[in-house]
Amino acid sequence: MKPVKIAAAALNQTPLAWDSNRKSILQAIARAKREKVAILCLPELCITGYGCEDMFHSHSLHQRALDELFEIANACRDIIVAVGLPLALQNGVFNTACLVANGKISGFTAKQFLAGDGVHYENRWFKPWPAGVKTMLEHAGETWPVGDIFFDCDGIKIGFEICEDAWVGNRSGSRLAQFGVDVILNPSASHFAFGKHEIRKRYALEGSRAFNATYVYCNMLGNEAGRVIYDGGCLIASAGKMLADGPLFSYRDFELTTAVVDLQLPRLNQMRISSFQPELKECGRRIAVDCRIELSPETITSPLLDPLKATAKEEEFSHAVTLGLFDYMRKSHSNGFVVSLSGGADSSATACLIHLMIERAGKTLGFSHLRKKLAYLPDSEKIKSLKQLKHKLLLCVYQATRNSSDITKNAAQKLAAAINADFYTLEIDELVEGYKNIISGAIGRPLSWEKDDIALQNIQARVRAPGVWLLANIRSALLLSTSNRSEAAVGYATMDGDTSGGLSPIAGIDKNYLRHWLRWLEKSGPADLAPVPALSLVNAQQPTAELRPASSRQTDEDDLMPYEILDAIERAAIRDKRSPVETLQILRHKFTVYADADLLLWNECFFRLWARNQWKRERYAPSFHLDDENLDPKTWCRFPILSGGFEKELQEMHDFANAANRKNPGE
Repeated sequence: MKPVKIAAAALNQTPLAWDSNRKSILQAIARAKREKVAILCLPELCITGYGCEDMFHSHSLHQRALDELFEIANACRDIIVAVGLPLALQNGVFNTACLVANGKISGFTAKQFLAGDGVHYENRWFKPWPAGVKTMLEHAGETWPVGDIFFDCDGIKIGFEICEDAWVGNRSGSRLAQFGVDVILNPSASHFAFGKHEIRKRYALEGSRAFNATYVYCNMLGNEAGRVIYDGGCLIASAGKMLADGPLFSYRDFELTTAVVDLQLPRLNQMRISSFQPELKECGRRIAVDCRIELSPETITSPLLDPLKATAKEEEFSHAVTLGLFDYMRKSHSNGFVVSLSGGADSSATACLIHLMIERAGKTLGFSHLRKKLAYLPDSEKIKSLKQLKHKLLLCVYQATRNSSDITKNAAQKLAAAINADFYTLEIDELVEGYKNIISGAIGRPLSWEKDDIALQNIQARVRAPGVWLLANIRSALLLSTSNRSEAAVGYATMDGDTSGGLSPIAGIDKNYLRHWLRWLEKSGPADLAPVPALSLVNAQQPTAELRPASSRQTDEDDLMPYEILDAIERAAIRDKRSPVETLQILRHKFTVYADADLLLWNECFFRLWARNQWKRERYAPSFHLDDENLDPKTWCRFPILSGGFEKELQEMHDFANAANRKNPGE
């Protein structure tokens, strides 16, 4: 058998954006044909977009998806293409991959295992296809096979593992291997999470080795539907060797990853280990395809592509969130971003991410292509440099009260200048005093810090919201909320104040890590971009809300607890579902430098604040999913708004602590 050139295309799609989705699919097919690719794999549900949610129940969506498929099939002359779409059949909707060979639809393989945990909700829309079952689809006078099938294209057997099919113990590929399938295509919509690409590489390599096949994994790319970021990173492996590892976090509409494969090598392995198994009934599942296309490329070289080196968490975080911000901005047709820049860690990290976004987009696409992608911006043709583009896309606003310090104001000004952001300073103390006077008159007494501490802090945060919202509206820009995950866990945020915004890009990251990331960005920064030394003024400070008088020396950790403790409790209690007693035991073992009484106090504080503030988490602006510590109640971490507040569990914790103290009175 001659060598075969195989490709996978990562596509940046948008739910229900029919024209742009079709355009990127056709562009990827055209590029593959120019590069003499014989077999091309496109991502899961790429025709409709993966994130259509309840619109998957719409009859019109399925009709339009088929119409789009027929148009795409016409562009598939002289090539085999796998394209993903939902398929309504009988009394269900199925997630399918359609194989198109030489311009003709050959059939549809249906997904057997549905993702239903974490950010996934596939069981709401789709039904799993039962193993070993095949039926027929009739449409417009034609019929095609549908189900648990594979295809024989002029002697090359092609099968599918659709995303989740490869992440379960009983992988579909194990049965395909028994039929001697040569190529296993995995069209996926696999969301980004820290370290996840390395896991994908392992299952692609293991799939190619264990199944004695060529394994092709392809993925979505970019921020598709708002919360989830897809990192691309297509893979091609054969007989246990990685042949191609595609780029991650690309700003392009699509990325093509190719490799030239000698299919004889895995076949020889099959011959050495296989045995005849008549009960498998191959004839019932095998679909013969008369494709008659040229399978031999001009050359047999197959260099391993050099993917983006994003193994460090700092690199992954900056690449993922900047790509997410870029797509969110352009797909919502927003004229950039507005950040209420306090001079502290959270808002500074948010502003720096936008700076990195613009730098990286310019470096990846080139300035002319970047400007073309953002052609919807008013007067975009007048923008002549990345520096001008940053000034147009990012407005930072420092809003001062009598409790604000020169330290934070200077840090905000210097950082905004360093990243070429537009910058305003607003004096809002008069507005705060106006509200205080109105309420004092209404209740018949002056407000004081002794009686009204939280209320006086909150009014300062809330007064900051209307002005910065007004500026965002004037610019038709996205106002970004700057709250982090640690604050969300305990409700250390002012609703309609620092939580104001249409998008919350750092809500999935804890405060301790953000501070670490800012120090990294100050000193070294991403491998492809320069560091930001102006962050030294931010990093030199202790985090503080600056809402009490300066004489109080307010800091976040004094208000709450040390962030390393807060984050450890959050991981144990929320991610790992540990009880208060179990969490306390973990803290005592891990943090021996702190007194047991303090650990007990902080642990109780966390559990009470967590239960009390679920309503705040329900109201947070959409955030990006980054790992399994996400607290977003709409996509990952559900908790009742009203609950018993761990009262019984906390009492058990105190009983445990008292018993331990009686046993060891000297400690």
